[in-house]
Amino acid sequence: MASPYILPDGNVQIAFSGGRTSAYMLHQILEANGGLRDGVIVSFQNTGREMPQTLDFVAEVGRRFGVMITWLEYRAAKPLFELVGYQGASRNGEPFDALIAKKQALPNQFKKWCSAELKTLTAKRYLRSIGWRSWSSAIGFRADEKHRSPYPDNRSTPWFPLRAAGVSKHAVASFWRSQPFDLALPLVNGKTVGGNCDGCFLKSEAFLSALSRDMPLRHAWWEAHECRRNHQFSDRYSRRELREFMERQGDWALSTEGALCQANDGECMA
Repeated sequence: MASPYILPDGNVQIAFSGGRTSAYMLHQILEANGGLRDGVIVSFQNTGREMPQTLDFVAEVGRRFGVMITWLEYRAAKPLFELVGYQGASRNGEPFDALIAKKQALPNQFKKWCSAELKTLTAKRYLRSIGWRSWSSAIGFRADEKHRSPYPDNRSTPWFPLRAAGVSKHAVASFWRSQPFDLALPLVNGKTVGGNCDGCFLKSEAFLSALSRDMPLRHAWWEAHECRRNHQFSDRYSRRELREFMERQGDWALSTEGALCQANDGECMA
C-alpha cells in the first residue's frame, strides 16, 4: 500500500502553520518522498500576531529538516503579499493592522475573514504570481479533527495526508518528545497553548484572560483595536472587560470552575 504522504502529481503547496502538527506533516512528507521535488513549495503565512516562539520554530524547522520555507505576509497594496523571512517578519501585528484598516471592521467567530485573507489568500496570490494555475494543498488536519474543513478555493485541491494516515494529536505529541528540538510553547492535552495568533477570538475566555494578566502588551493590541473601532472581536465580551475582570478577581477566576469559559474554537458564546 502506498504511503499516504507520497506527493500527488502536479504543483503542491505544503501549508505550514508554524505549529507542531503541520511540522510533523512536513517531516513525514519529506521522509516518504526523499525530499521535495520541483513544483513543491512549503509556505508559512505570518500574521504578525504569532508568538516569537512560533517564528523561531519555523526557522528551526527549515534548518533542521533542510527545506526552504517561503515566508509570506499580507499587504494592503497590490500584489497584496510580500515575501519576507525570519529577520524581516512582522512581530507587532502589522499585516493584521493593515487588513483591519482596509476592511474598516474587526473579524469575529462568525466572520473569520482574517484567516482567509492573512493566510489562505496570501499564499494563493503568491502562487498565482509565480505562474501556478492550479495545485494541491497539503493541509495538516488530523484524523481527530474531522470537524475542520478548509476554505473553499477554485484553484487548489485539499490534500489531508494526516487524516489518511490516521494521525491523532497524541501521535504528534509523541513524535516531538523524541526529537532534539521542539516548539517552545506548552502542550496541554495535546494542544499547544498560545499557538497561532496570540489573542485569537477562537481561544477560550480563560486563555484570553490569562493572556491579559501574563502578557499585557500582547493583550493590549487586541484591546486597542476594539477601542479604536468601538466594536469587539467577540459578541460575548470585550478585551477591556476581560482585563478588568482579571484585575479584580486575579487567579481565583482561572482556578474556579465556571468562572470563565474554557472552550475553544469560538464555542464561548452566549
